[in-house]
Amino acid sequence: MRTMEDCMEMDTIMTMSEDFDGTKHIFRLNVSGKKIGFRVSNEYPIPEACFPPILKARAFKAIHNYISDFFGNTVVYQWIAKSYRFFIPQLPNLSLFVSMFVHPLENTEVLETFFASYPEMKHIHIQWDELQLISPESKFYQAESIRITQYRSPTVHAFLRNFKGRQATLCDCECGFVELIKFMNRWRSGEGSRELEYLKIMTRSFSTNLNGVLNANWVKHIDAAKKPPTHSLTDLSTPEPDLKPNTDPIISHTYIVRESDNRVASISVKGWNFIFGVWKETEEEFLRMVE
Repeated sequence: MRTMEDCMEMDTIMTMSEDFDGTKHIFRLNVSGKKIGFRVSNEYPIPEACFPPILKARAFKAIHNYISDFFGNTVVYQWIAKSYRFFIPQLPNLSLFVSMFVHPLENTEVLETFFASYPEMKHIHIQWDELQLISPESKFYQAESIRITQYRSPTVHAFLRNFKGRQATLCDCECGFVELIKFMNRWRSGEGSRELEYLKIMTRSFSTNLNGVLNANWVKHIDAAKKPPTHSLTDLSTPEPDLKPNTDPIISHTYIVRESDNRVASISVKGWNFIFGVWKETEEEFLRMVE
């Protein structure tokens, strides 16, 4: 567990196990009105909560309530799931990081129900070729960070139009000049991607030369003899605060400006990669950083 924004330290105070073996010196404690078994672990120098699988939801809720009563609302709980089909508790202040390898024939309603059940997802890593089936109003698009692989061309435009989070990486996808021009135009006009901080698109191939997006008449250019500032942010896809890397740096002479607030986004096209990074600075403040 960890406290919220002002504290980035993590301390392990307890482990949990579904191995409820009564021969291992289990003692019971009252936790928020529920009796839960504990034992001294041979593997960890901390208590281990033990419970049968059928009671795990109740056990997690009781422990969560106890910790919340003790620490108050300053605690954020991180849950890292390797599949959307695994058990994930529904608890307040739960930061969910989930990996999703979705079968091609998966029922979309199953996914929509999952996304609706966890509206405060921090990061989703999803592998699925049918993302165009997800509703534009889905909570999927509200995750803070999303990484997508095995992506098809029909869904690139839908994702770029509907994503409301902060960071996204699209891997092994198909994307072209037109999709990117539309995306940048929406961002520039303030019609979409208002919260976006960072976007990276890595493609299989381009049917057109994407350097053309840098030549749109509303794209601005820094003098080639000057050194532009480096755009880099904390990568939201990593749950451990001490291990969080930064996003790939963007050092680009090209940028666009959002009309509504004069904020800047740097644009980089290298080979088959398109990277888009939004600055908190206005254009005037951004240009002062140019060397």
